[in-house]
Amino acid sequence: MTETSGAGPTGAGWPVDPSHRTLVLLRHAKAERPTSAADADRPLTARGHADAAAAGAWLAHGGFLPAVVICSPAKRTRQTWHDAALGMGAPPSRPVGGTGGSPAAVPQVRYDRRVYQGHPGDLLDLIRATDPDARTVLLIGHNPTISELSTLLDPVHADPEGLRTSGMVIHRIDGDWADVSAKSGPIVKWHTARG
Repeated sequence: MTETSGAGPTGAGWPVDPSHRTLVLLRHAKAERPTSAADADRPLTARGHADAAAAGAWLAHGGFLPAVVICSPAKRTRQTWHDAALGMGAPPSRPVGGTGGSPAAVPQVRYDRRVYQGHPGDLLDLIRATDPDARTVLLIGHNPTISELSTLLDPVHADPEGLRTSGMVIHRIDGDWADVSAKSGPIVKWHTARG
């Protein structure tokens, strides 16, 4: 998947509409190869840390700062969020409550095991439970589930090869988070961050 140069999958810009919400799907950055340790404990490589920070900087530059972050509890996804938060100039966590949305704001972060072990339907349930006032949600997860969710939301424009490490896809959500369903999130942009 290559980065789109325009604001939409065909290069055409999407009109700005305050009723739209933005869902950012981010596959964790490059992690150490599996060893005898538990899969959930695999850390990022040095390249992974740099790529995750670059992902955060790209999101900040594009105005895709999250009010809510939904993250797998695995070490590599937690580290991806931490580095991305530093890259976007946002503190990596804050107490639950409120929504944030600017570089100085601190997003609400939810770690949920379903992002690590679940299916695309489980991720949809997590998105549907998001604070209705949040305008942008960042979901940090693993393949194949994160890529399958992107395909579920926009089967026409999703990359059949899926997201690469530090790959992001931006979906426009019309209406409320509670109403998110299959084919309801057209892809606006995609990007693979490299630090």
